[in-house]
Amino acid sequence: MPTHSDDLGRPLILVRPPTRIVSLVPSLTEALATTVPERLVGATDFCTHTGAVEPVRVRGTKNPDHVAIGRLGPDLVVANREENRRVDVDRLAGAGIPVWVTEIDSLGAAFDSLRRLFDVLAVGAPPWLLQAEHEWSRPPDLPATRALVPIWRDPWMVVGAATFAGDVLRRLGPVNVADGASGRYPKRSLEDLTGLGPDLVLLPDEPYAFSATDGPEAFPGVATVLVSGRDLTWYGPSLVMARRRLTESIVDALDGPRRG
Repeated sequence: MPTHSDDLGRPLILVRPPTRIVSLVPSLTEALATTVPERLVGATDFCTHTGAVEPVRVRGTKNPDHVAIGRLGPDLVVANREENRRVDVDRLAGAGIPVWVTEIDSLGAAFDSLRRLFDVLAVGAPPWLLQAEHEWSRPPDLPATRALVPIWRDPWMVVGAATFAGDVLRRLGPVNVADGASGRYPKRSLEDLTGLGPDLVLLPDEPYAFSATDGPEAFPGVATVLVSGRDLTWYGPSLVMARRRLTESIVDALDGPRRG
């Protein structure tokens, strides 16, 4: 029987390529629904992009319904080290269900991980993955503007170094002013964040739902732009168009009037 290793080096013994998959990661759900829709049997309540597929919902990413997952009889569950809890991965694996755990901290890691996953599924790299790799291989289109990316408020948390979203920002061109802060998602006071001197603030709609009336007012005099959290943090088919959408939004923000 072939043995495979996930992103954490955990061995998985699979009798055959998986045909009944439960996904606990929204971006992986979208990737599977686009590429092997007939194999996606379960997904979390937060998996919003399933195309024409209607998988059984197995609750959330942090509290998956183990009984519901077991009833689906999956031959593979896909999870993510950052998004899902280790206790859930261990419980599923302990129940005899193969669990493939991804660890993504950059676009390169995402592309490599997806290729390996699709190899396990015996389908090879899908066209959208090849297109996304090509799209993100180009040099930056934007200047090295000093940028900040909050992902939560009360307390304020921002994208730091060694993160997927941070690498997305870097490949677009802007410089993350929080790269030097400790932690992947540093918690800082608003005074500390404004003290970093950003000229641009990107406000995604997830995990915190920043909006026109909730977020921009905290950074008076700084160009702010509301962006899709999916474009900034999901690693899947959305990557094909994410670069163009993010670039256009940032250009509009830098050329438009200042907030505050």
